[in-house]
Amino acid sequence: MKLYQVRKGQFVYFNNELHKVYGVKPMYKLSIHLIKLRDLTQHITNAVSVEKYKPKELDSFVFNHKAYTLSRDRKAAAGDYILIHNPMPDSLDTYTLNEIELVESSDNHGVITSNSHGVKHNEYMLMVPGRSADSNRIDYKDKVSFEEESLSDGEALTVDSDLLPSLGDIYKMKDQHSSFESMVVAIKDQTVYLGGGLELTLEELLNTEKWEFQYNLLDK
Repeated sequence: MKLYQVRKGQFVYFNNELHKVYGVKPMYKLSIHLIKLRDLTQHITNAVSVEKYKPKELDSFVFNHKAYTLSRDRKAAAGDYILIHNPMPDSLDTYTLNEIELVESSDNHGVITSNSHGVKHNEYMLMVPGRSADSNRIDYKDKVSFEEESLSDGEALTVDSDLLPSLGDIYKMKDQHSSFESMVVAIKDQTVYLGGGLELTLEELLNTEKWEFQYNLLDK
């Protein structure tokens, strides 16, 4: 189904690959901001170029270079990833549709995630590492053109630890029309937070064609 009213959090197919909508800016021609689940790269497009998909149990897909299968067979435990497909946050929580979060603790009532969200057990599906034998691969809409992952299931992206960003690092955007610089103010899992409210994936910030490390403010 083509989307003309796009909602943050929806799973969609764009250029045949599975993405998630992380932002909608209706005032712009390219109003739909996407993140490709396979490698967490960011893309922008318009509403008529995406097609909605509603994830369900036994669907499998690659998230950040690792394959997972959605399951309701057991409750999540510490260290598991969950997909929040039925969000019902209370006044203290801010999670939204189809957020993927890491579980820090679990009890009979629900789980607490690494983002300090309290999620009830009926709000999520468990992301079980690997692909179950009866799983439905949803990485691509056109399954005829489905290609095996270049990385084996469970193989993660590795980066030299010396190149990883740290608090106080100043990065400059490589744009001939801009001299924008910003400082790393927080890092959580694969997300880097820059001053001014800018959020980037680790992979995007380390793309030397887009960003250039300048210095660390703490070393000055």
